[in-house]
Amino acid sequence: MRAKLSLGDACLNIVAVTENVIRIPPLKTRGMDMKLRLILGDQLCHNVSSLVDVEAQSDIILMCEVRSEATYVKHHKKKIAFIFSAMRHFAAELADQGLNVRYVRYDDPDNAGSLLGEVARAVDEYEIDEVIVTTPGEYRLVEDLGGWAKALDVKVTVRDDDRFLSTAAEFEAWAKGRKQLRMEFFYREMRRKYSILMEQDGPIGGQWNYDSENRKPPATGLEVPPTYKAEPDAITQEVIKLVEANFPDHFGDLSPFHFAVTHDQAVLALKEFTDRRLNLFGDYQDAMIQGEPWMYHSHIGLYLNCGLLDPLECIQRAQAAYHKGTAPLNAVEGFIRQILGWREYVRGMYWLNMPNYKTANFLEAKRALPEFYWTADTQMNCMRQCVFETKQNAYAHHIQRLMVLGNFALIAGLHPDEVNEWYMLVYADAYEWVELPNVSGMILFADGGQLASKPYAASGAYINKMSNYCGYCRYKHTVKNGPTACPFNYLYWDFIARNEGKLRGNPRMGFMYKSLDRMSDEKRQAIQDDTRRFFKAIDDHEKV
Repeated sequence: MRAKLSLGDACLNIVAVTENVIRIPPLKTRGMDMKLRLILGDQLCHNVSSLVDVEAQSDIILMCEVRSEATYVKHHKKKIAFIFSAMRHFAAELADQGLNVRYVRYDDPDNAGSLLGEVARAVDEYEIDEVIVTTPGEYRLVEDLGGWAKALDVKVTVRDDDRFLSTAAEFEAWAKGRKQLRMEFFYREMRRKYSILMEQDGPIGGQWNYDSENRKPPATGLEVPPTYKAEPDAITQEVIKLVEANFPDHFGDLSPFHFAVTHDQAVLALKEFTDRRLNLFGDYQDAMIQGEPWMYHSHIGLYLNCGLLDPLECIQRAQAAYHKGTAPLNAVEGFIRQILGWREYVRGMYWLNMPNYKTANFLEAKRALPEFYWTADTQMNCMRQCVFETKQNAYAHHIQRLMVLGNFALIAGLHPDEVNEWYMLVYADAYEWVELPNVSGMILFADGGQLASKPYAASGAYINKMSNYCGYCRYKHTVKNGPTACPFNYLYWDFIARNEGKLRGNPRMGFMYKSLDRMSDEKRQAIQDDTRRFFKAIDDHEKV
């Protein structure tokens, strides 16, 4: 039997977020059904399924900053600060609505250090009849939840996460019987389902996809508008100090910190994108310019993925910009495709293929992650820029992630476990449901083609076309072999040759293997020699 708490005991067991967020959970009275509603750090929206029927008089909402979630990978300092601050602001909003919020801070001396530990602590302190939680976004937590009812000796209800535009069951039904699960066809179904950029029975403009119009290299004299910047308030400043004190050895720069941490701020960030950058987003979404980390992208992935923004809200705002004539179709369609198509698709692929997806290594890649992924201490300027900006901002746009950082990981044969951990750790928008399919499927081709139709490997020519990085590099993108050659050039062909047994049969790789077949023995030997020299330098801790 659990002992009832006195009113004084209840007060002592509440940890305030700030002075204006102190709610006292009610004492159980006869006939009252008391529920504990757990809100995770990526479920910060008021219509999350675990809150839809909350009883203000009897239910307790539990939010907690715990060590196990902050350190299961050593998340970027900015990501931890962002999540903790957003959680505290959300808790304040719930308390202002008159709800009973039990908020456990990271530095609470009684903090149990884990989600289960904090739920157990709350269950033990109150006569809880049921624990309610929305399905987490990561498989490891869903697996963990399966044992909670037995561990806690109470009913545990796990509700569907209905904040997405397609359910895992809907995606599984769409995938059933298909030989290939290509995003484009799923995206078309989603457009029809939500009537987005549609007229009558077809797409506006007569095309479903304007990707071919979204690959312009950076033009000279582009004036890139700055990203949205929120001024840290007292709550955020307190969190920043906490992160500085408790996570000193985590990757990344904590300052300057300017992320939105509330829904209202995130809406301002979205509005600034649609008003100032969306019009050129389509043309230059693949372009990279030294010293311009934000480009014309929206920078809202972190807000979408933690619940501060609703995906349909973002889609409809972009669609409205097209109808108002303030943004062209190629830009609006490209942005909407990222949310309605790609975001929903990778989540579907994640839940369809877990847990096996996590161990996929089709190309049998084995190399360790080089130290320059952490330090940016490399003579390859493209890698230096992308790692440095990731360290600064906990952000890099999709071409930096795919065609520079990811491209190197692919052609160098880096082990998927190490690459996945790095991507999961360094970006503020990273959760396993979105990170793992993007890395193992799109970047590394580790799933053998379940997600991507071919490996996205490229030489230095692509990076030179889509950026101005090469002009600041000690290597020459036009040189194919030797000590001054761009490493992407010979590593690309080494990748093609090294994986011939697995990739030659891919219909989209035919041209590459015809080119390989035409190479002289001397050329092939030069590629092998350069590759061997490059990797030896890395293994010997030399700067490459």
